[in-house]
Amino acid sequence: MPVKVEATPPLAGLSPVCGKPIVARFDGGQLSSDGGLLALREVERRLGVADRLAACVEDPRAPERVRHGIADILRFRMLMIAAGYEDGNDADSLRHDPVFKLALDHLPDGAALCSQPTISRLENLPGPRALLRMARAMVGLYCASFRQLPRRIILDVDDTFDAVHGGQQLRLFNAYYDEYGFQPIVVFDGEGRPVAAMLRPACRPSGAEARAFLRRLVREIRSHWPRVEILIRADSHYCAPDVLDFCRAERLDFILAVASTTTLRRHVQALETSTAARYAVASNAGKQRRYTEFYDGAGSWSRVERIIARVEAGPEGVDTRFVVTNLTSGTARRLYERAYCQRGQAENHLKAWKRHLAADRTSCSRSSANQLRLMLHTGAYWLLWSLRSLMPKRSIWRVAQFDTLRLRLVKLAARVVALKTRVMLHLPSAYPTKAILRLALERMPRLVC
Repeated sequence: MPVKVEATPPLAGLSPVCGKPIVARFDGGQLSSDGGLLALREVERRLGVADRLAACVEDPRAPERVRHGIADILRFRMLMIAAGYEDGNDADSLRHDPVFKLALDHLPDGAALCSQPTISRLENLPGPRALLRMARAMVGLYCASFRQLPRRIILDVDDTFDAVHGGQQLRLFNAYYDEYGFQPIVVFDGEGRPVAAMLRPACRPSGAEARAFLRRLVREIRSHWPRVEILIRADSHYCAPDVLDFCRAERLDFILAVASTTTLRRHVQALETSTAARYAVASNAGKQRRYTEFYDGAGSWSRVERIIARVEAGPEGVDTRFVVTNLTSGTARRLYERAYCQRGQAENHLKAWKRHLAADRTSCSRSSANQLRLMLHTGAYWLLWSLRSLMPKRSIWRVAQFDTLRLRLVKLAARVVALKTRVMLHLPSAYPTKAILRLALERMPRLVC
C-alpha cells in the first residue's frame, strides 16, 4: 500500500491531551487572523484616504494593462500597516488572505492582491510635486474630519528621531543619538488628529526652516478655513525670531518653550530662593511649585514678549522652566498648566504613530519614497484614530492605545465562506469584545468624511 503524503506536514512538539495526540496543520482553507479588518475597511471607505492620495499621483502605466490601481495599492498598504504588518514583504502572503481581499472589494476566490514589488514601485513613483499635492490632500482630510467648522484649533509641532541603517538620501549623523537618521517634523492637533509629517535630516530645524514649514501649513489650512483661530505649541527649538515674527504677522497665537538663559534667570532668582525655602520648611508636603510672569526678550527678537516662569523645588533641587506666549488672557499658572503642559499629549500621539504603527520604517534609498511612507503610516493612523473616536466618550476604549485596538478588535479569527448570493464570515463565539466591535460598526455613520 503506498504511503500517504500530506500536503502540509503537522506541527511538531505538541503534547497529547488525555492520551490523544494533537495533530495541527495549516490546512484550514479560507481562514484569516484579521477578521476585524473589515471595520477598518468601513472607516477607510468613509474617509477616502487612499482615493485622496491616489488622485495626486499620475499613473504612467498603460490603462489596459493595469491590474492594481494606485488607490487599491495604497489602501492595501495602509490596511497592512494598521493590522501590524509594517514590512512590505508581508504583502506576498497577505495578498491571498480572504479578509484582505474582502477589504479591497475582491471575492475570496478571486485574483490575488498586489505583491511587494508592486508596492515598492509605487513608493518610488511620486516626485516632489506629487508629494506636495499629497501633503495638501492630508491637510484636506484633516479639515474634512470636523462635523462643524471649529472656531479655534491647536497645532502641536514636534520632531522625532528616526534611526536608519543604510545609505538613504537625506540621512545625517546626529551626535546626541550617536546614529545616522532622519528627524521628521510631525504635527497633530489638540485632539490627536494627524495634520502633517515632513521628512528631513536628523538635525535641529532652523528658524527659517520652521517658518517655511509653518507658512505652507497655515496657508493650506486657511484655504479651507479662512477665519479659524490657530494656536501653535512647540518645544524650545521652535522658539526662533523667524517663528515669532511669522506668528505675529499671520495673527497666530503661540505658546512656546524657551531655553533658560542668565537673562531670564535674573527675573526669578528671588522666587527660586523663596520656593526652595518653602520646600525645606514643609518637605513632607511634596514639591513646591510657583509661577510668575514678566516681559523680556532675546537680543535677536524684534520685541519683548510675555514670558511665564514655572519654579519647582523638590528633593533634586530647584527646576525652572520658561514659556513665551502672545496670549493676553489667563494667569501664569493657568496658561502653563492648562495650555502649554497639554502639549505633552503630542508625545503620546508620536508614540502611537512611530511605535504602534512603525512610522520609522524609512528604509527606502530615495527620500521621496520615505516621504510617501510617512504619509502611508499617517493614513493608517487616521484609520485607527477614527475607529477609536467611535467609542463611547467615557469608556476605556476611547483612550485605548492603538496596539490595544489592533489586538482586541482587528486580530480576530474568521472563516470566510463564499456562497452564491453572499459571503459569510464565521467569527469565534467566545470572542470577548464582540459587543465593542458591534457598537463600532453601528456608529460608523457618525464618521465625518
